[in-house]
Amino acid sequence: MNRRQILLSALAAPAIAPGLAAAQSFPSRPITLLVPFPPGGATDVQMRGFAEAASRAFGVQVLTENRPGAGATLSAAGVARARPDGYTIAQFPLPAMRLPFMQRMAFNPRTDFTAIMHLTGYLFIMCVRGDGPYKSWADLVADARRRPGEVRIGNTGANGTPHLANIDLATRENLDIVHVPFRGEGDAVPSLLGGHIEACSTGSGTLPMIAEGRLRALNVWTRQRSKKLPDVPTLLDLGYQDMVITSPYGLVGPAGMDPDIVEKLHQGFRTALNDPAHLATLDRLDMPVEYLNPADYAAFIKRTIDEEEARVNRLGLRAG
Repeated sequence: MNRRQILLSALAAPAIAPGLAAAQSFPSRPITLLVPFPPGGATDVQMRGFAEAASRAFGVQVLTENRPGAGATLSAAGVARARPDGYTIAQFPLPAMRLPFMQRMAFNPRTDFTAIMHLTGYLFIMCVRGDGPYKSWADLVADARRRPGEVRIGNTGANGTPHLANIDLATRENLDIVHVPFRGEGDAVPSLLGGHIEACSTGSGTLPMIAEGRLRALNVWTRQRSKKLPDVPTLLDLGYQDMVITSPYGLVGPAGMDPDIVEKLHQGFRTALNDPAHLATLDRLDMPVEYLNPADYAAFIKRTIDEEEARVNRLGLRAG
């Protein structure tokens, strides 16, 4: 074959579009997973275990990057600005679907993200110091009535789900308490142990400290009692009707992602979700597997955003 024939043959060969080539080779370098809470809490523990399992599934490193603050919305803001190539994704918690209706945000939850997969939901626990005076939730309520405006209850972020639940509890009991927001469980628990606050709503990263007696659990917010804390009442047990709070979350990427890359991410992360080592991490945290595929998770996000917008408007919630 002469030079002219070789050139004509090359021109006649079907070209691979750049996007298709990228999807076929994905992933070819590390993936960054943005986490909107500081190290040390339940989210950080779960996400690091998940990232390790995902690294095995993809054959490239999945690196967690903690971006705490701004009511747990910095990971969403970061991924909304990222290139839609699949190499930057984020945990997508409920505050990212609520706060845009309470204040100006750098993203639109309805248009700026691509749903990848739903993962799990939290076990929330109302904790106090193990050597403190409160033996039950009733003890804390009674003390707050005796000392209006003095009992401080921490939460894992201003206008996050635990913060709003604490406000709901205080309202139902007609209590005047001080709400103290932190950037996450990893920041809140040391303040509780140091005696700077009287109680704190935390995730299940506190389970080891409860088992050691350093913390005491007064209630949990799931529908059923925690298998790790079978003697601790739920809010339903305590008579608070309709108070089941788990704050489910999943993974999103930027808007405009290639559907083939989304599917590759979905398949790899689904393998990681069910990896035995990751399942053991979820079991230690008493957090359930709550898998949803991209289409079902996108529908879940849409419903949840509508519900959060209606809730903000109904209750007149504003950041501050």
